[in-house]
Amino acid sequence: MKAENNPQEFYKAKIAALEQQLKVLYNTRSKIAWLRFAIFVFACVAVYFLWPAGWPAITLGIIIGIVLFLVAISKDANNKAAIKNAETLLSINKDEIDFLKHNFHHQYDGKDLQPSNHAYAKDLDVFGKTSLFQYINRCKAEQAIELLATRLLNPLSKENILQQQQAVKEISNKINWWQQFRAFGIHEKITRDAEKRINNWLQLNNEVYTSKGWKMLARIYPFITLLCVYLYLDDVLPSPLFSLCVLIFFLISIAISRKVQDVYVLLSRLEPVVATLKNQLQSFENEKFDSAFLTTLQKSLGNSTDKTASASISHLQKILNRFDVRLNAFAFIILNTFCLWDLWQILALKEWKKQNKPLASNWFNVIAQLEVAGSFATLSFNNPEWCFPAIADEHFTLSGEAIGHPLIPKNQNVTNNFNLKGIAKVDLITGSNMAGKSTFLRSIGVNMILAYAGSAVCAKSFTTSVATVMSSMRIEDNLAENTSTFYAELKKLKTIIDAVNANIKCFILLDEILRGTNSLDRHTGSKALIQQLIRKNAVAVIATHDIELSGLVNDFPQSINNYHFDVAVNDEKLFFDYKLKQGICTSMNASLLMKQIGIEM
Repeated sequence: MKAENNPQEFYKAKIAALEQQLKVLYNTRSKIAWLRFAIFVFACVAVYFLWPAGWPAITLGIIIGIVLFLVAISKDANNKAAIKNAETLLSINKDEIDFLKHNFHHQYDGKDLQPSNHAYAKDLDVFGKTSLFQYINRCKAEQAIELLATRLLNPLSKENILQQQQAVKEISNKINWWQQFRAFGIHEKITRDAEKRINNWLQLNNEVYTSKGWKMLARIYPFITLLCVYLYLDDVLPSPLFSLCVLIFFLISIAISRKVQDVYVLLSRLEPVVATLKNQLQSFENEKFDSAFLTTLQKSLGNSTDKTASASISHLQKILNRFDVRLNAFAFIILNTFCLWDLWQILALKEWKKQNKPLASNWFNVIAQLEVAGSFATLSFNNPEWCFPAIADEHFTLSGEAIGHPLIPKNQNVTNNFNLKGIAKVDLITGSNMAGKSTFLRSIGVNMILAYAGSAVCAKSFTTSVATVMSSMRIEDNLAENTSTFYAELKKLKTIIDAVNANIKCFILLDEILRGTNSLDRHTGSKALIQQLIRKNAVAVIATHDIELSGLVNDFPQSINNYHFDVAVNDEKLFFDYKLKQGICTSMNASLLMKQIGIEM
């Protein structure tokens, strides 16, 4: 089996290669440290031996030493960047090994993204501990995290699903590129706050220093200040007059800098985030893609100045880097007093804004789209036995072979075949406690969510039409709202009934409906609800312990199918196979379970 078809072997090979690469880089770091020390010693020795030759020779020796030292520093900086990148990639691959072992419970679970009332999010474990989101998410940018949540909560159209599938497939075949793209994002996370600050600056209308005279001043001013310095050093300008000139220059620079404070507050310390944006977009621009979705994203990065997005962002990064010289008080005072440093940067920012204002918001969107597609690509790569679903036009269609639950480890995952087609259909699933009814319902629901997001699904084959998934499975009371369990369920059922009455194309998953009331009302209400769903041409899969509901197949033979999960009992021990079977369940285990906990039956 090729490493690409065996994700564990692929990640192990990557880890071994990266560990070897890091050994070389660590060794290089040590050599550069010794080289810097040697250059320093060389410069000192050179000055010692050149001392008799006078100041010109000494100055030349010092300059050569400084140049060599700066070259060594540059090499060290590049080596440190390579180490950081390799360490990040190593961490990514080690994390993926953990994901393969279903050891992902320490990852961000997106609990704060769960809506208070949603058609299925809570029932199907979309967010929270050991959730679908926690298992899928590889996003770092906050915009991407929010987009992934949106994808899991709202189905795409058929056209967009198919485009996403092609993008996910293509990225899963470029897993090395995707890992490097992720590594750039991990180095410095792109936040909503950073995007907001950049957008606020772009929309800022009270621009300062807009007339051409300021540009002329910025060019002439350094000549005047440096001429004063030269005249002072040449003893032409006396000290008192030079001091007065410096004071005037300082006051001018302060007056100019005060007017750029609003811009600086918005853009200060954003250079690392902008660097991430540049690195990720440059990586995307330089890679060749064939899928329609990804090529469209690439084309959206073009602009009227014939510059790539990453080149434009690189220019902004350099300006922000210079702008942040303000953080070094000594350097800032010198540069601003003699060169009007702030004025140069504000003029550069003004020109950059003029060229890129309409484009910036799309850059953040592109990063979000890529990180979401990459998350689904990793899911597909890690599960090569999964399939990409076919999307049917006819409502309602659901057909799958070897359907499993994505959050159950492979060695424990029991799969089932299932087929449901047409409208006015209700499939009833009866069975023993703990036999697998609820897990099967969640397996169907979760795979439909994945299918609607453009992802691969946990099945050998899977076909579905696009529908609004709605569920009532996990019901809790609410003391704060003075809501009982029964009333909470009624509220969820009302939402489903309203959708059905509005002729919304729904697919409904119900587990033990009306469990909070007496058995007579429960049976009567459940029977009435099933009949209403059929009359309204709804489609539902319902798990229940109420065997009598199975008799409705006699009244609605074209609309109702009975399935069950059963249990084998041997020597008062329970054995489950978790396989879905046709017909009504005839073996129950509640009495045995009650007897095992001490209830005298």
